Amino acid sequence: MASDIVPIRLALTRGDVVTLWAPPWREDGEEWEAFLGDDEHVYVFDEVAGLAAFVRTAPEHDLTDHPAWSAVPGLSVGELTPDDAHRYDLVGLPELAAADPDAQTVQELHEAVSIVRSLADVCDLENVIAALDGEPAFALLREGRAAFTGREGRKQWTALSAAITQHWDDVVDTVDGLVTTPDVDSGALEKARAEAAEWEAEQQGTGDADDEELEAAALAAGTSGSEDDGNRRGTGSDTGRDTVEASGGDTDGDEGPTGFWAEVGIDPIRIESGDRSVVTLRCYLDDAPVFLGSDGRIDVFGSERALVRALADQEHPAVQGTDLAAALTFADVLEAAKVGDLEAGVEDMNTYVLTGIGADLADGVLDLDPVQLDLASELLTDVGEWAGDTEPADALAESNSLGWLVSFVVRPDPTRMAPTPPFSQEAQAWGELVAGLEARLRVH
Repeated sequence: MASDIVPIRLALTRGDVVTLWAPPWREDGEEWEAFLGDDEHVYVFDEVAGLAAFVRTAPEHDLTDHPAWSAVPGLSVGELTPDDAHRYDLVGLPELAAADPDAQTVQELHEAVSIVRSLADVCDLENVIAALDGEPAFALLREGRAAFTGREGRKQWTALSAAITQHWDDVVDTVDGLVTTPDVDSGALEKARAEAAEWEAEQQGTGDADDEELEAAALAAGTSGSEDDGNRRGTGSDTGRDTVEASGGDTDGDEGPTGFWAEVGIDPIRIESGDRSVVTLRCYLDDAPVFLGSDGRIDVFGSERALVRALADQEHPAVQGTDLAAALTFADVLEAAKVGDLEAGVEDMNTYVLTGIGADLADGVLDLDPVQLDLASELLTDVGEWAGDTEPADALAESNSLGWLVSFVVRPDPTRMAPTPPFSQEAQAWGELVAGLEARLRVH
């Protein structure tokens, strides 16, 4: 697969700089990763116009042999501007590590450390590799906030913070010494600067219009556009999920889903994979997914009626010892089932269709249904998080080829180059994730 070549922004001692990164891709049976540069340096620029001028005129550098390079010189300044997901504050990382390990902090730290790891691996920065390998807690960042909760988790976070305090100045100094700004054709730079000024003016105008539209929509709905809906959890799509605290009951939602299931904060969900269609229950406790099941196995049923019958039987193995009992409102579900008042209809937004995605990827298809793919990816990562399995989150991270491909479909961006088929490696990785999920289904 020819992965994208991605514009990234790095915050270094000299200030913010931009460059290009080629995430791992496979070619001739080998895996490669690269940055814009030469054998000794990574090329960085203080302005996107400089990057644009360079890629349009430079005859030779480390990315010219990349399978997708031919498309880069034709990109606009806007297309070469790093998005928010690819901005890495290396200088500010110690301050981040000194904060409490909430989900956002851990994620930002993981992303920054990952790009440093990529720089170290590609450019043979032995002292940086030694620093990252010397503290096991760096590897735990990929597991998210859960790895740093509880007494043992706090010890790991303390060890990580101490390692960053001890080594990060040297790491940043090494990266500072690695980067350089090459000469750029003056005519190309002048043209790119004019293009950048025009693009920024257009963006400013678009941003103002968007703000006005959002404000108008918020006023029409009787809400403030700056307020977050505390009842929602999602992966970047419109398919948010209701949450319920461990103490039971609703979070404070003014207007949203109504009815029994919304009140208890638990959802009936349907999983369709291959020729199998099953239903189960799932909720979020403190934003963490919890399924009807135990020991990493999900109890599933062939129909909503079969699910309700099981819930009405207090001795049913799916009810006894289920992790879902941690939600106190689960008792309301059991009581409703017992007295015959429970209906377990599954809403479209809680139907997860995995069927056909792997085959489409194997055929090199990119026009997958983004909502279906987003939901399927959400299910895989949620089940992995609940079961303590980091493989789905790792495979679907944007730093891996499958995650990058999924993000291209789910969050389309005209400034990104389309991945190039075949996607056989990605299809295989997806198939392995689906097989792992299916192995966790305990059918009743």
